[in-house]
Amino acid sequence: MEILAILIPVSLFLGGVGLVAFFWAMKTKQFDDPEGDANRILTKDWDEHPKP
Repeated sequence: MEILAILIPVSLFLGGVGLVAFFWAMKTKQFDDPEGDANRILTKDWDEHPKP
């Protein structure tokens, strides 16, 4: 049972780090893709070598 005293705070800390990283990515517009698949699907051009 003593291990729970370590695991619970560690898991809460790691969850908080993940949440902060997610909000940072949203704030710095890491998920914005104005030239993404939503626009490319409407064009009739065929791309043999798509961008990575």
